[in-house]
Amino acid sequence: MGRFLRSRCFAPRVLATPMLLVALALPAGALAAPPSHHGQQQSAGPGTLTQLPGARGCLVDRLKPAGGCGTARALEGPGPFMGSRAIALSPDGRNVYVASSKSDAIAIFSRNARTGTLTQPKGEAGCIAAKGAGGCATAVGLNGPNSVAVSRDGRNVYATSRASNTVSVFHRDASTGALAQLPAGAGCISGLPVPNCANGRALVGPDVVVVSPDGANVYVGSFFGNAVAVFNRDQASGGLTQPGGSAGCIAAATSGCATGLALAAPEGMAISGNGASVYVATALSNAVVVLARDPSTGALSQAADGSGCIVDSPLTGCTTGVQLSGANAVTVAPGDRDVYVTSLLSNSVTSFTRSTSTGVLAQKSGTSGCLVWLRAVGCSFGRALSSPEGLAVAPGGANVYAAAFATGAIAVLDRERKSGSVAQKPGRAGCLAPRSVPGCTRARALRGVSSIELSPDGRYLYSTSFGSNAVDVFRRNK
Repeated sequence: MGRFLRSRCFAPRVLATPMLLVALALPAGALAAPPSHHGQQQSAGPGTLTQLPGARGCLVDRLKPAGGCGTARALEGPGPFMGSRAIALSPDGRNVYVASSKSDAIAIFSRNARTGTLTQPKGEAGCIAAKGAGGCATAVGLNGPNSVAVSRDGRNVYATSRASNTVSVFHRDASTGALAQLPAGAGCISGLPVPNCANGRALVGPDVVVVSPDGANVYVGSFFGNAVAVFNRDQASGGLTQPGGSAGCIAAATSGCATGLALAAPEGMAISGNGASVYVATALSNAVVVLARDPSTGALSQAADGSGCIVDSPLTGCTTGVQLSGANAVTVAPGDRDVYVTSLLSNSVTSFTRSTSTGVLAQKSGTSGCLVWLRAVGCSFGRALSSPEGLAVAPGGANVYAAAFATGAIAVLDRERKSGSVAQKPGRAGCLAPRSVPGCTRARALRGVSSIELSPDGRYLYSTSFGSNAVDVFRRNK
């Protein structure tokens, strides 16, 4: 764990060496840029991204102003290294929520569905923070938030906070997007004794939160707890209760929880559209874990016959896959037939076929199974994918997008709908990145890009950038 955490902490400082390796690995002339005028973007093609111009294309924390970007409150450290789901859109597309770890806050933005632009409401409607800092509404247990999710009915927002070991519960005002924490012990659940928070189990370094499609359950992945905590959700209030005994959590080795395999350091999580399967990317097990969900109770279970986990190196009870070192984010494509995973240490995007009847995964064969930065035997070639984190599939399924923390890049992948295989777009259209990254379309305020999210209509993509203290806005071209 120590070596893994050091690599995460220092990854943004090693850009020069990876760029040199890229230059050495590519054929002569592969990095040559086509003619352009002052870094302007090439003509748009289907699935490509174009950053909105000027202040509409990026918002940075007002304490860290950057040339050409707009400013906002409560945006210090959005999308930290631990947290690949730090940005979420409301199902109605009217609001964007960002977990800002250094601000101890959730920043709130109103969204123009036609233009994709973001504006932050004034006063308490524009953010909610620990102790009400920066003129935000006041929250408890919101120390170092790193992941955020919105319920499908749009009534609630949930956030994990690593420093306070909490999952926080907010009511969302559908007309304004403003958040209000549920009162007393209903507003947060913590693995530590925190005033005004209820006690929870298996909440040690919570890193990711997701809501089931039916709205009945909330699941939290605990990085340091090596566990997934299970909560029942009251669909009227949004309040959470954790079932007793083994129904309330599944873990590598936690008393009272169900026992699971390959659950060291959960960092990414996704639920199939039919609600039958929960997939967990575990960074220290180097695995994607397959959990069956009981739709009537929300309880999770794992098969021990090899189908319950796919790991990077042999582990009893799991199937062996490739390029899963430091598994980070996971997402399920529309139609529930394909699953994709980013892996931080493998610098990869891996692809899996999902059984729609059982939820079991099988890594796609040959080069369809893995896309890797630089080169790896048996895998397809990826560019600007150093330390990939966030991951998103377009609503129509035509594209997959991956955020790479170390290079500050967003990779643009084409997806073949029938087979589910992905390939990076050629040339500059295949990635957006800062000036320091060769061969990509230039984009602004992307240092430490970690989390990405598409609008419900698939027309816009939003990202968080930890090093730039920014939210970036891109139009997705069709």
